[in-house]
Amino acid sequence: MSGVDSVRELIELIRGNPDECNFTGGLSEEDIACAEAELAATFPPSYRLFLRELGSCEAGGVELLGVYRTPARGDRLLGTVSQTLDARQDERFPPNLLVIEYDGMGGIIALDSAEQNADGEYPVVAWDPGAEARGGPERLAEDFGDYALRRCRLGLS
Repeated sequence: MSGVDSVRELIELIRGNPDECNFTGGLSEEDIACAEAELAATFPPSYRLFLRELGSCEAGGVELLGVYRTPARGDRLLGTVSQTLDARQDERFPPNLLVIEYDGMGGIIALDSAEQNADGEYPVVAWDPGAEARGGPERLAEDFGDYALRRCRLGLS
């Protein structure tokens, strides 16, 4: 299944479980372009679809950051944008990573924009401050869609 197909299934899963899932709401193409510009990166197709349809989501305790705004923060783009910019303050954090989740143990789950497959997808990796000493971030999935669907199913089981 492609990353985009996995996100389509994820969207159905999230919307089909309103008692256990929440999402912030889809973004416009203009907001997605602003997020990409702030991060100096292009989002892969599966993540773009996720942003366009859900924005960010939570499923049974699994929280995928996505991109969103709150009234209190005005026009500031939160989630992946703000968390990636914050992570980049640490000189050890690779600038090609885009934060999508925290692992709860001090690690960051991210899209690795330095690696792109034939479908334009980026792998999902786990990074922590000691990752370079172990050979770099650990690869968790080949694309955002596969990772997100697997995580949210786990959260709902």
